[in-house]
Amino acid sequence: MQLTPEEHDLVCRVADFVDEQVRPWAWRFRAQESHVEPFIEEMKQLGLFGLLIPATHGGVDVSAACFVRVTEELARGWVTLAGLIEGHSVVSDLIGTFGTPDQQAAHLPRMADGSLRAAIIPADLSNGSHPHAMGACAACEGDDLVAICSKASIPTVQHAGLIGLLRITDEPVDPPHRGMSVLLVEPADGLTPSGMRVEATEVLGGAPGHGWRHMMRGLDVGRVQAAARAVGVAQAALDEALAHARRPESYGGPIWKNDRVGHRLVDMATLVQAARLLTLDAAARLDEGRRADVEAGMARLFASEAAMRVARDAARLRDGHGDSRDDDTEHFLRSTSPMVVGEATNAVQREVIAAHLVARDARRRTERGTVR
Repeated sequence: MQLTPEEHDLVCRVADFVDEQVRPWAWRFRAQESHVEPFIEEMKQLGLFGLLIPATHGGVDVSAACFVRVTEELARGWVTLAGLIEGHSVVSDLIGTFGTPDQQAAHLPRMADGSLRAAIIPADLSNGSHPHAMGACAACEGDDLVAICSKASIPTVQHAGLIGLLRITDEPVDPPHRGMSVLLVEPADGLTPSGMRVEATEVLGGAPGHGWRHMMRGLDVGRVQAAARAVGVAQAALDEALAHARRPESYGGPIWKNDRVGHRLVDMATLVQAARLLTLDAAARLDEGRRADVEAGMARLFASEAAMRVARDAARLRDGHGDSRDDDTEHFLRSTSPMVVGEATNAVQREVIAAHLVARDARRRTERGTVR
C-alpha cells in the first residue's frame, strides 16, 4: 500500500488544493451545486479525471491505493467533489480493463482530460432488483440497440457525456445475468436517456453477454471509492474536533485534557484509521487484479458507519458553540447519512457480504478437499 514518489506528490498537491481553494469557500457553495464548476477546472488541471486511465491514453496511471488517497482528500474538503469522479472513474476502469482498442482510443483520452465526463447506471432499481423487473432491456433495431432508462435515472447522469448502461441484450437466458452487457452511450444533444440508440460496436469489450462480470468489477471500484469518501468526511470531522479540543476551557487548560473528551478523541481517531486501512486493503486487491467483493463491501460498510459516528461525536464535542455558518460539523452529519443508505442500505450490504463470505468459504473448502 506504499505510494510511489509521484503518487505521493499528487496526493500532496490535491491536499494543498483542498486546503487553499476548497475548504475556505466550500461552506458558501454547498447549497448551490453550480459553484462546483470552478473547482472542476482545477481538478482537470490536476489530472483527477484521468485517475485509473493508463498513461498511454493520457491518464495519470496511478494505483488504486493512490486513487483512494486522492478521493479521501477531495472528500475532506467537500464530499461533492469526490462524488464527481466516482462514476467517471468506474467507467474509466471498465473501459481500460475490458474495452476494445477502438473503444479505448475513442473514449479514454477525452475522459482523461475531463472534456468527456462519464457516469454509470447499473440498472433501474425502481421496479425491483431482478434484471427482468428493472426495465433493463435493450431492444434490437437493425444493427443497433435501443436502450431504455427510467426518468429516475436521468438526474444522476445529466452532466455526463458518456454513460455506462447495464442492460439485457440477449434473452431469454438462464440465469438472466448471462445475457447482460454494458453499453457505452454518448447521448446526442437534446436526447434524453429515456431512449438511446447504441451502435453494436459500443457493447463493452465488443461481445455481448459479459456485462454482469464487467459490472461486478465496477461495483468493487465504486464501493472502494465510496469508502474513501466516507474516510475523508470522517477525517475532516476529526480535524474539526481536534481543533476545538485544543481550546482552553473557562477554568484554564485545553478541553482535550478532560478524560471524557480525550477518550472520545482517541475512539474517533481509531475509527478513522481502521476505516482507512480497510479501504486501502480493498484497493490493494484491485491493484492485484483480484475480486474485492468482500473487502470492498466491508470497507464501504465500516467506513460509512464510522464516518457517521465520528461526525456525531464531533458535533457533541462542539456542544452548540460557535457560529454554525463557520462550523462544519452540521455539514458532516448531513454528508454521512446518504453514505449509510446510498446505493444500498447497510442492512442490504450486510446481506450481500454474508453471501460472498459463505460462497468464498465454500470455494476454499472445495479447493482444500474439506467439504462437509
